[in-house]
Order: sequence, then C-alpha cells, then structure tokens
Amino acid sequence: MLIAWIVGCEIAFWVLLGAGLVCRYLLRRRRAGAVLLAATALVDVVLLVVAAIDLRGGGVAGRAHAVAAVFLGFSVVFGPSMVRWADVRFARRFAGGPPPRVVPKRGPERVRYEWREWGKALLAGAVAVGLLQGGRWWIGAPERTGALQGMTQFVAFALVVWLLGWPVWVSVVQLLTAHTNGRKQNTSKSKRR
Repeated sequence: MLIAWIVGCEIAFWVLLGAGLVCRYLLRRRRAGAVLLAATALVDVVLLVVAAIDLRGGGVAGRAHAVAAVFLGFSVVFGPSMVRWADVRFARRFAGGPPPRVVPKRGPERVRYEWREWGKALLAGAVAVGLLQGGRWWIGAPERTGALQGMTQFVAFALVVWLLGWPVWVSVVQLLTAHTNGRKQNTSKSKRR
C-alpha cells in the first residue's frame, strides 16, 4: 500500500507543479500559481505522515518504507530546483521569459555545476539516512527494520558512484583538457619564434 502512496505523491507533485505553472502563466493568476507551487512541499509531508502511521501501527519496515525515506530526502533537497527548472522553461515558452541558462558541457562552470549537484545529493542522502535511522530508532525493534539499514548502505553506495561518475570525472577531464590545451598553445608559440 505504501508503494501506491509513493507513486501517488510523485504524481501529485507533478500535477501541482503543472497546475501552478498554468495558473501563473496561462491564466495570469500569480497568487494561485504560487500557492499551488508551494503546495508541492505538502506532498512530502503527506508521505511522511502515511509512512509514520503505517509503522506506528506495528507494520514491519519494508523496502517501501525505505524507498519512501529516500524519496523524501531527494524530494526535499531537489524539489525546489526542479520547480525553478520547470518555471523558467514554462515562462520562456508561454510568457516570453528569458531563455534558460544552459550549463556548458565542459569548462570550469561545468565542474562547479557537477560539484554543486553532488553536494545537493549528499544533503539529500543525509536527509534520507536521517529518516531511515530515525525510523529504526522510532520503531525500536531491529527485527522490524532490516530494510531500513539495507537502504542506508545503498544510499551510501549511490552517492559514491555519483561522486566518481560525475564531479570527480568531470574535474579530471577538465584538468587534463586544460593541461593539454596549455601545452598546445605553448608549442604553437614556440614555432612562431
């Protein structure tokens, strides 16, 4: 049943986001749009309450509870930037807003972007692990919380993969590219002399 709530909350997030943007830009109801966009945060509260009620009723903390904690962690941290992302694109398309800022594929700005996104992921992981460990403490029975501990380890693994696959990789490529480009420029200057 909790999986259905997770799916329903994800759908509710996107419905509220779409309705908020339609109100804001197409219907020119800025206040109603702002209320609907702010209501996207309530989706997280609903999911947290549903999961807590389920666990407090004596339920065993299964994978669904673990997924709910991770969903909440990432939704809390990445939700506002997802709303901003959609807002800028909707404003551009329907209200003549400025074009969205595009992150370059290479260069120092890309490196900063990847480290900033990983920092957000680390914060989201910390929120998720906090919820997972809080659930273990709240239930107080290790035999009912094995899935929460397993998800904690998965979150740590996923964050390490994210770290190595994006910010570290992009940083290394940037350093090697900058070093190679610098050498090419020095070589061409020496040939001119």
